[in-house]
Amino acid sequence: MGKNFLFATYDEVAEGKTTDVYFIRTKKILEAEGLADTLVHMETTVSGLPREYRWVVYAGLREVLTLFEGRRVTIRSLPEGTLFQPRDYYGVKVPVLTIEGRYGDFLELETPLLGFLGSASSIATKAARVKRAAGDKIVLSFGARRQHPALAPFVEYYAYLGGADGVSAIAGAERLGIKPTGTMPHSLMIIFRARRGDHREAWLAFDRHVEPDVKRIALVDTFYDETEEALTACKLLGDRLWGVRLDTPSSRRGDFADIIREVRWKLDVNGCKHVKIVVSGGIDEYQIPRLKEAGAEAFGVGAAIAAARPIDYALDITAVNVDGKWRPLSKRGKYAGRKQVYKCDRCHTIVVRPLEAEPPRCPKCGGEMKPLLETYMVDGKIVKEPEPPDSVKRRLLEEAFSMSEEEFIGLRP
Repeated sequence: MGKNFLFATYDEVAEGKTTDVYFIRTKKILEAEGLADTLVHMETTVSGLPREYRWVVYAGLREVLTLFEGRRVTIRSLPEGTLFQPRDYYGVKVPVLTIEGRYGDFLELETPLLGFLGSASSIATKAARVKRAAGDKIVLSFGARRQHPALAPFVEYYAYLGGADGVSAIAGAERLGIKPTGTMPHSLMIIFRARRGDHREAWLAFDRHVEPDVKRIALVDTFYDETEEALTACKLLGDRLWGVRLDTPSSRRGDFADIIREVRWKLDVNGCKHVKIVVSGGIDEYQIPRLKEAGAEAFGVGAAIAAARPIDYALDITAVNVDGKWRPLSKRGKYAGRKQVYKCDRCHTIVVRPLEAEPPRCPKCGGEMKPLLETYMVDGKIVKEPEPPDSVKRRLLEEAFSMSEEEFIGLRP
């Protein structure tokens, strides 16, 4: 066995070595027939998404621009973080990104393009759904361990962009320019009990040795009843204790909301109202409202975000340039031609129109509609950088919170 992990390098992705082999065969045929220089217009749309989803957070543009830099293409795209529905007001599929160029120059990059958009949008969309459910409570991404470790920065970047307040993986936090967030593992508690005779000594050791700006959060479910342990942690650390974390295994959990409610009561009646309750372990947007109501104030979310069900994107030719003129042409089931996407700031309605058509008025509320597809790359050169993740997050959460929780999240699957 070699000493390399199983992941593709930057060069392998950029050179198209992660593509589906039929693209390589297609390129060989087109080159042999003198057709590789055919100028095409291609559109990326969503083919499918989880049944209960109503909105998608468009994400992955940063990766796509990196992928195509140096290729002779022009890319127009929705801004990163745009909330959209797969079909517009009239049922037309919404193009989120378009590529124009000679097909032979870039066809082998279709597979990684779709992978970037699908993965990033899945993570960001789930993070937004979780944050919408959590409201003003804290959401922390604990999902690095639920994906290939090479993807940790990618997972954390798009979890944060989508709405997470903090991330736990060091490399992900470094890419974002923020400090990683975390508490303590059960292993720390077990070692202190085995070697020092008292697992609670781990809380005091954490307080002694960890940097002062790190929140003191005690893990309180390792050996004994969570309510008694939470109170003991408060007595030991006093005002230095920011919170207690419950990560009780499902096999011992019973009704998690009832446990949270009892811990909250015990802390409050014993003068520990300042201590917050952090919960983790198999949590998603459907469980959060009940846990929040019971008294949870921060949520560590792992697999639900990092291994979110995929957003299925497709890339298709919708126009071909023949003798200097664009000819609308597509396969069945696709809407031919070059297009622009418009969105109403007032009611979020989306309308797709041919590129040359006049901007529409909103068919739902009559308001003005803003064009969304912007030019980010011309002839392989980036002419517009995506927004930084903090800016994207503020914008998309403002829109998400302007909708009701039911409207944004939809029904439980």
